[in-house]
Amino acid sequence: MTDTRRRVKVYTLNEDRQWDDRGTGHVSSGYVERLKGMSLLVRAESDGSLLLESKINPNTAYQKQQDTLIVWSEAENYDLALSFQEKAGCDEIWEKICQVQGKDPSVDITQDLVDESEEERFDDMSSPGLELPSCELSRLEEIAELVASSLPSPLRREKLALALENEGYIKKLLELFHVCEDLENIEGLHHLYEIIKGIFLLNRTALFEVMFSEECIMDVIGCLEYDPALSQPRKHREFLTKTAKFKEVIPISDPELKQKIHQTYRVQYIQDMVLPTPSVFEENMLSTLHSFIFFNKVEIVGMLQEDEKFLTDLFAQLTDEATDEEKRQELVNFLKEFCAFSQTLQPQNRDAFFKTLSNMGILPALEVILGMDDTQVRSAATDIFSYLVEYNPSMVREFVMQEAQQNDDVSKKLTEQKITNKDILLINLIIEHMICDTDPELGGAVQLMGLLRTLVDPENMLATSNKTEKTEFLGFFYKHCMHVLTAPLLANTTEDKPSKDDFQTAQLLALVLELLTFCVEHHTYHIKNYIINKDILRRVLVLMASKHAFLALCALRFKRKIIGLKDEFYNRYIMKSFLFEPVVKAFLNNGSRYNLMNSAIIEMFEFIRVEDIKSLTAHVIENYWKALEDVDYVQTFKGLKLRFEQQRERQDNPKLDSMRSILRNHRYRRDARTLEDEEEMWFNTDEDDMEDGEAVVSPSDKAKNDDDIMDPISKFMERKKLKESEEKEVLLKTNLSGRQSPSFKLSLSSGTKTNLTSQSPAANLPGSPGSPGSPGSPGSPGSVSKNTSQTAAITTKGGLVGLVDYPDDDEDDDEDEDKEDMLPLSKKAKFES
Repeated sequence: MTDTRRRVKVYTLNEDRQWDDRGTGHVSSGYVERLKGMSLLVRAESDGSLLLESKINPNTAYQKQQDTLIVWSEAENYDLALSFQEKAGCDEIWEKICQVQGKDPSVDITQDLVDESEEERFDDMSSPGLELPSCELSRLEEIAELVASSLPSPLRREKLALALENEGYIKKLLELFHVCEDLENIEGLHHLYEIIKGIFLLNRTALFEVMFSEECIMDVIGCLEYDPALSQPRKHREFLTKTAKFKEVIPISDPELKQKIHQTYRVQYIQDMVLPTPSVFEENMLSTLHSFIFFNKVEIVGMLQEDEKFLTDLFAQLTDEATDEEKRQELVNFLKEFCAFSQTLQPQNRDAFFKTLSNMGILPALEVILGMDDTQVRSAATDIFSYLVEYNPSMVREFVMQEAQQNDDVSKKLTEQKITNKDILLINLIIEHMICDTDPELGGAVQLMGLLRTLVDPENMLATSNKTEKTEFLGFFYKHCMHVLTAPLLANTTEDKPSKDDFQTAQLLALVLELLTFCVEHHTYHIKNYIINKDILRRVLVLMASKHAFLALCALRFKRKIIGLKDEFYNRYIMKSFLFEPVVKAFLNNGSRYNLMNSAIIEMFEFIRVEDIKSLTAHVIENYWKALEDVDYVQTFKGLKLRFEQQRERQDNPKLDSMRSILRNHRYRRDARTLEDEEEMWFNTDEDDMEDGEAVVSPSDKAKNDDDIMDPISKFMERKKLKESEEKEVLLKTNLSGRQSPSFKLSLSSGTKTNLTSQSPAANLPGSPGSPGSPGSPGSPGSVSKNTSQTAAITTKGGLVGLVDYPDDDEDDDEDEDKEDMLPLSKKAKFES
C-alpha cells in the first residue's frame, strides 16, 4: 500500500506508562479466519511484515483522540494506539470499528453508549438486581466472564457491586482460593486473579472494607499473586509476613489503632506493588482505593494525636540521655513519618496536629537531637524542623525568642557566680549545622539556608496592636545569631585574598552571601548598622579575589544590592573605606574578556551613571578615572566623567542653577495674556529703535535688576559654548579612533571638525572676531550656536558607528539652548551686549 491516508505509527504502553514506538506501516481492516472476525492489520512500510493483527472486539472500548489517534486496551495491561498521518485515514478506520460495534461514528468513545438496547436497559433498570452464578470451582470461568463483561457498563457495574455485597460473595470466592491452592489448580487461580482484579475496578468502598478486613486481606493479596501473564506466581504474602517487620518504637496500647496501621501498610502495598499498572480506561476506576488509603492515614494521625500517653512517652524518650542511639534513631524516624502523614490532613486538622506537637515540646526535643553527633538522627531532625518552619514560622520564632530571654536571665545569674552559660540557641544550632555540613555538595546546608531565609523573611511576620514580630525577632537575630552566620566569612577574609579558597568553602561562603544579600534587600536599619559597624562589605569584597568566579560574583552582587538602595549612609561608608578599589582591580584583572564578571561590573557603574548618584560619581572619577579612562568599548565611564564635570560646573557656578530656574519660571509660568502683550509690543517696535540697540522689555520684567541678571548669563553662555566644542571634539575623536568606517572619517574631517575644534589662538582672545562673547562672531550665541548644532546634527545623520549615545547627559544644556532660541530678538540683543 502507498496510500498516505492509511499511513500510521503503532504504539504500545509499557510498564512505566510510556508509549513505545513499534514501527510505521499502513493499516487496513478485513476478516481474519484465524481470529474469526473483522480485524485491524498494520503491515510495515519497510518490508511488509505484520506489525499488528487485532480483532475488533464488540465489547472493547475504543477511543478517538485529537482527530488522528485511536487508543484501546487489547488485553491484560496491554494498551495500543494507532497514530494516523492524516485525519481522513483515521476517520475511515474509526467508521469500520463503529460499524463492527454498531455505534455511531460521531462518538469519540465507543463505550459512552451503553451496549444494551432501550428495551434491555428498561428491563435492567426495573429488575431487582444481577443474579450471580453459584460460587463453585467449575463456574469460576463463567464468573470471570460476567465480571469482565460488566465493567464497561456503569449500570451493570452498579448491579454487580450490589450483588457482591448482598450475598457475601467475596468470602466465598476466597474459600475457593484456598481449595485451588491446595489442589494446585492453576487455571482456577488465574480466573480468581481476573475476578479479584475486576472487583477492585468496581471502585466500591463497601467491597474494599470486606476485602481489606483482617481475615480477608492476605487471601486477596494471595489471589493477586497468580497473574496469568507471569510464568511463576509472585511471593507477596511471603514478603509481608517474613521480610516486612512492624516496629513499635513506643508500645501502642490501642488494638484498633494497631490494626489500622497494619491495614494501611498492606493496602498501600497492594496499590504500589501488587495491582498491575492501570490502563488508560482504568485509572479513574481506582479513585476510591486512593481515598481509602488517604482517610486511613487521617484516622491514624488523629488517634495518635489523642493518645497523650503515647506522645508523652515518645518525647520523654527522645530527650532522655539514657536512650541508646539505635532507639533514638527509630524514635526520630517515627516522628518524621508522623509529620509526613500530617501533610495529607486538611488545614484545620493540620493546625490541631502541630499545636499538639508544640504543646508536647517538639522544639526543645529537636534542640536536644540536633546537638547530638549522629548524622542520620540530625538529618531526620532537620526534616522535622523543616515541616514546622514551613507550616508556622511564627511559632518557631516565638520559641527561639523565649529561649533567648531565658538564657539571658540564666546568664545574668551565672555571671554573678562567675560561671559561663554554654547553652546554644536552637537557631544557632541550625546555623552551625549549615556551616559544618560535610557533604561535598552541601545538600543539607542548602536546605538549612532555605529554612533560615524563611525565618528572617519579614513577609511572613505578624504585626499586632501590642507588638511587632519583625522588630522583636530581627533585634534578637542580629544580637544573638548574626555573628554565628558571618563567622566563616570573617575568618576567611582577614587578608587581601581568601585564606581558604577550596570549592566546598567557596560554596559555603556563597550560601552565606546569598542570605546576607536577602537581608540587605528586606531588612532596614538592622543590617545597615551591622554592615557599617562590622565593616562587612570590605570583608565581602576580599572574595572578589577568589579563583571561583561564582563566589566573586556573589560578592559583587552583594555590593550591587547595597548600591541599588541609593542610601547615603551606605554611600559614605563605601567612599570612606575606598570600597570600589577591589571592584576596579577585579575589572582590570579580567582584562578584555567578555564574560559575566565584565558585564556585571559595567552594569554597576552604568546604574550609578543613569541614577545620577552624585557622591559615588565624584568618588569614582576622582579616585579611579586614570585606571578607567582607556575603556572605550562602552561609553559608561566617559558618561560618568561627563556627569562629574557637569556636577562640578554647577558647584563652581552656584548662580547658574538659580538662573535656570528664573529663566524657566520667566518663560513657562506666565499666563497667555502676558505672552500676547509681548508679541504685540514686538510687532509695534520700530526698526529705528532696534538700531539704537534699545531692548524692548515687557512690563512684567522691567522691575528686575538687569545688571544682576544679565552678567551671569553672558558668562554662562561663554563657558557653555567653550564646553560644547570641547565635548564634541572628545566624542568625535573617540569615534574616529574606534568604530567608524573610512568614508565617514573623510566626510567628518572635511567640514565638521573645522567648525568644532580648529580655531586659531587669536580666535579665542576676548573681544576678537572669533571670541565666544563678541556679537556676530562665530562663537556668539546668535550665530555659532545654531551653526554648530546644525553641523552636529548633519554629522549624526551620517551615522556615528559604534557611538553610544546617552540622551539624558546633555538634557540640561539642550534645555538652555531651547530657552535661548525662544527669547525674543530684542532680549537676545540685550543679552549679547
